[in-house]
Amino acid sequence: MDGILPLWKPKGLTSHDCVIKIRKLFKTKKVGHTGTLDPEVEGVLPICIGQATKIVPYLTETTKTYIAEISIGKATETEDAQGNVIEQQEIGEQLAKSDIEQVLQNFVGNIDQTPPMYSAVKVNGKKLYEYAREGKTIERPQRTVVIHHLTLLSDVERKSETDYRFMFEVNCSKGTYIRTLCVDIGKALGFPAHMSNLVRTQTGSFHKANTYTFAQVEQATELDKHNQLLSPISQGLEHLDTWQVDANLKEKVLHGQKLHVPKQPLKTDPFKVEYNGHLLAIYQNHPNKSELIKPVKVFQME
Repeated sequence: MDGILPLWKPKGLTSHDCVIKIRKLFKTKKVGHTGTLDPEVEGVLPICIGQATKIVPYLTETTKTYIAEISIGKATETEDAQGNVIEQQEIGEQLAKSDIEQVLQNFVGNIDQTPPMYSAVKVNGKKLYEYAREGKTIERPQRTVVIHHLTLLSDVERKSETDYRFMFEVNCSKGTYIRTLCVDIGKALGFPAHMSNLVRTQTGSFHKANTYTFAQVEQATELDKHNQLLSPISQGLEHLDTWQVDANLKEKVLHGQKLHVPKQPLKTDPFKVEYNGHLLAIYQNHPNKSELIKPVKVFQME
């Protein structure tokens, strides 16, 4: 059983909890997720099963889309609603929609982020949240991420003098911390802030409308139709260019041989290799021999 289960992760479970549940339901150990979602976050979580586990790193690299709610007026130690409040400030007057839209556009493109202390980023071999739980704040290396688009979705709602909220949609690169983005947006508006809610609506080519809940997966399992929920492995690689080969090259690809660079220009490196629409392998340019390409992952044909 090979393919990708487009799961709608519920609140209250870690991504690893979801993997454990799917292993039991599909009765296989070869299961992996494609991008961690915090327990309090719900949304699209593609689960790779069988041979699809080979493409986890490639699907993890794809762009993601989120709908976030930001709370202006209070900052928390975790940068989300789960942490203790460490700073608060009265807003004083209604935030102008035009000002918010202008600030949001200033974050589109390449931006630098400092990972939050409550995160799994490792510094000196230790996860940041481990330092945070010891009451330590340490220097963290900045990372550059890409914000492809950032759109205001709602009017500003006043909850209290220190809690004004609005929602936005963001499409971004791997490694973007939406919590940190909310904090930085708040700073740009002149106030402390945190992320009060988050939903992931898209990962690569998988959208909310394509997903299945655990209830649906469990029902399909009872009817022995759970394999019908799986998307083909190639759907998780739609962001890679494709080289279609003939029957002769197919055999060489399936044996994992190095090949000469295709005459067909390819826009991505690595790229997919297919025969009659069937995914055979992922290849990339040879690091030392410019005239050759080499296999990265080879898939067994049914």
